[in-house]
Amino acid sequence: MSRVHPSAVIDESAMLAADVQVGPFAVIGADVEIAAGTVIGAHAVVEGPTSIGRDNHIHPFASVGVDPQDRKYRGEITRLIIGDRNVIREYATISRGTAQGLGYTRLGNDNTIMAYAHVAHDCELGDDIIMANGASLAGHVWIGDHAILGGFTMVHQFCRIGAYSFCGMGSAINQDIPPFVLVAEHPARPRGINTEGLRRHGFDAACIGDLRQAYRLLYRAGLKLEQASEKLRALARKSPQVGLMADFIENSRRGIRR
Repeated sequence: MSRVHPSAVIDESAMLAADVQVGPFAVIGADVEIAAGTVIGAHAVVEGPTSIGRDNHIHPFASVGVDPQDRKYRGEITRLIIGDRNVIREYATISRGTAQGLGYTRLGNDNTIMAYAHVAHDCELGDDIIMANGASLAGHVWIGDHAILGGFTMVHQFCRIGAYSFCGMGSAINQDIPPFVLVAEHPARPRGINTEGLRRHGFDAACIGDLRQAYRLLYRAGLKLEQASEKLRALARKSPQVGLMADFIENSRRGIRR
């Protein structure tokens, strides 16, 4: 039997694994599925349709799976999909998708969404992402694996944040941030390669050196973006990580922040 506090309110259509914990005064709405090992803290709200994987921890007063903050929303059936081992801290808010967008919002695995952070409708987050306190995503934002958003980072709708990137505290982002790049300030400005983050993830000196060379070509050589992309492709022949950066740039729709 689920470990549900007697003051919690659980919709009869919700499906909870046998060992799910639900704290005092939490509310679990209709069409919510929660897998084994997940903990829902006191006063947290989970609305559906939402599916939550294994071993997640949703802390007190978080609001998960709530209606999108989109004025076009008219009650269409949309979803929130959360993977495994995510930590969602106090007062964080995560919206479902919209019919005009993907129809869902998705979080991968092993993410940390800190207090007061906001993930808007139709966002897609990969794995092992950190959103520090107060970081906010507008709708349709995509974030790659292992990215870090510092406190109160603000991301414009439809922007893409590349894998292993780092956005410093208070960054205001209105264009795409390539993988491996560190940005800061308001508006965000490129500040180099995320060297310390790459070292922590086991990237060796040769790989970091290739990425630094790619950064110089992209941001310091005075080249037009098309010219820089051509040179990145040449460098990518010996570095798959530079290849990821080149692919990201070529597929950018909003343009990259330079």
